[in-house]
Amino acid sequence: MRHRSKATSRRRADIRHERLVDDLSRRGLLGFGVGIAVSGVVGSGQARAREAGQPHSLEAFFTPDAVVAAALSPGGDRVAVLRNISENSTRRLAVEVVDAADPTGPRRVVPVGDHEVETLAWANDRRVLMRLAIPVTAGGNVSIGSKLASRKISLHSRRMISVDLDTGDAVVLFGNERNRQRESLNLGAVIDYLPHDPDHVLMAAREYSGRLALHRVSVETGRASLVDTGNTNTLTWATREGVPVMRVDTNARGSMFNIFVRASEQGAWKRVWRQSIEQARSFFWIAPTERPGVALVAARLDGEDVMSIRELDLESLVFGPPRASRPGLDVSAPLLDARGNFMGGLFYAPRAQYDFVDGDMAAHHQAMNRFFDDECNVMLETADRARNRFVVHVTGPREPGAWYLYDKSARNFAYIGSRTGMETDRLGPIEVLAVPTRDGAVLEAFLTAPPSRLPGPLVALVHGGPEVRDIYDWDRQAQILAAQGWWVVQPNFRGSGGFGKAFAREGYRRWGERMQEDVEDAVAHAVRTHGLDAGRIAIMGSSYGGYAALMGAVMRPDLYKAAIAICGVGDLGDMLDYERRDDDSPDSYVYRLWVDRIGDPQTDRAMIEAASPRRRAAEIACPVLLVHGEDDGVVPVLQSRRMNDALKAAGKRVDYVEVSGAGHADWEDDIERSLMRRYVSLLATAFA
Repeated sequence: MRHRSKATSRRRADIRHERLVDDLSRRGLLGFGVGIAVSGVVGSGQARAREAGQPHSLEAFFTPDAVVAAALSPGGDRVAVLRNISENSTRRLAVEVVDAADPTGPRRVVPVGDHEVETLAWANDRRVLMRLAIPVTAGGNVSIGSKLASRKISLHSRRMISVDLDTGDAVVLFGNERNRQRESLNLGAVIDYLPHDPDHVLMAAREYSGRLALHRVSVETGRASLVDTGNTNTLTWATREGVPVMRVDTNARGSMFNIFVRASEQGAWKRVWRQSIEQARSFFWIAPTERPGVALVAARLDGEDVMSIRELDLESLVFGPPRASRPGLDVSAPLLDARGNFMGGLFYAPRAQYDFVDGDMAAHHQAMNRFFDDECNVMLETADRARNRFVVHVTGPREPGAWYLYDKSARNFAYIGSRTGMETDRLGPIEVLAVPTRDGAVLEAFLTAPPSRLPGPLVALVHGGPEVRDIYDWDRQAQILAAQGWWVVQPNFRGSGGFGKAFAREGYRRWGERMQEDVEDAVAHAVRTHGLDAGRIAIMGSSYGGYAALMGAVMRPDLYKAAIAICGVGDLGDMLDYERRDDDSPDSYVYRLWVDRIGDPQTDRAMIEAASPRRRAAEIACPVLLVHGEDDGVVPVLQSRRMNDALKAAGKRVDYVEVSGAGHADWEDDIERSLMRRYVSLLATAFA
């Protein structure tokens, strides 16, 4: 997305460099005894703009990335930078090789060609692996009424290539298996980069039987040998020194994860966890420990409020006490070094923070945060074996993504490249709100202002899940809306995830009631504290957020002037019927999860119907835009079709867009761009 010239792309880093140098000259070392020198930023030297510039156009948010990815070699000597060097409508990618000892020096360029590259990682200190997404078209006959019709579906085939950055030679992994290459869509799943065996990686691939198998693949030749076989529902593994010790399967419908572990290659697989795919994670694998048969995982045990990092005995299935835990916050991800060893846990409070194993890393991380005025999420993306050099990925409300190289011993921060050339002062800043609710609680919400900061209309942008959360980070939808001169509020209402189980439970069986009221209270707080236009407010969201948009229009026809529901639920009763019908677990595990959260059709039918927008379509006063993927496996497309019918039958203003061949809001950028134009057009009309 959002490509500009290399010179423009570096301007923000140049401004930050000057700001940091000024700061160092005024205050000396940056906090906790850590000082950082900055290199790799050259340019105009102009002072930072104090006033907002002209907002970016909608189209600017969809231009190709300048830098796609960056990764540090295991030994810490080189950084591979995947760059888009498109010129004159010709798209070309290349890997730039940065000498970590001289990051401002010349870069050797290894051409990649005209490919869509999804991932970049080092296989060893000489070769990098890149996963390519290759467009393909599948077709067949489908039933439409009593007739058969031909239907074409656009898909992507994944392939992994290994590139020697010294010679430029490349091989396709599994490249010698012609039948597999011809028949398999996904040959791009690396399970383990095998730091103790740098000439091989472990990869997953489907066998002709339909079972997912694990293969040891040479990064030099691409040849593979079978290691282990799962079943037709196996999704992935985790390994210890190449031996599978954790496996994830789904049920037949694909609505639930079953997680199995074993202590050794000879051990029996035992189920240690299961959870609904549609709900927030309550368990994830981190890494093996130095002790055989013991791993690090993140889990929320029965009776506990938050997800914590802890040890798990793979034989007895006994969990140890928390090693990284914070009250009221779930751990989000681990930090690992090049050997796969645990370095710390990531939390959002509200920006990215780490609980480090090595205590002195906290001071280095805080110094890096100060470099970005404590406005960004500074993510330690890859670390070398010595834990001395790090590739740092920086994102934030006004930072779509940039990469830096941090040398801990030298205390040097070197700019590597940016995802886009979008200018900070032409984007909308975010403020963290503490929202008081009508019943005395206090919620977190994010308020994005237009670049001008001038008062105006407000859009409530509601997240999905509902047991996920919005974080303080780059959000393209919010920024596009802000570029139109509108404010955007994103509340973490009760029922959201990430704040512990007790907070999530505050939304159970309160759909269409407390959860909606929390959104309304966030809207009211933003209007009251920032002087916004109370007569021009709209609501939109995806998945659960789509439901909230529809239910908001039902409950507050006086408040919302437009509602945009993307892959939303219109009828909770129908949704529960869908979950019960398609739940193939022996004890209806997934269905019971949704009953706990929404209500029991046997005892709560009146409540469920009252909280279903389709049943109350006549109460909606504002124009509604419905968008749904034709092949949505999470919220069936029938939900939006029936909502559309109900609104039309009630004589309401409704527009319905069905995205062919798409799933649960997983459309490509060209479709998203087209849809964003429709969203902006509807809201502009409603706000006129």
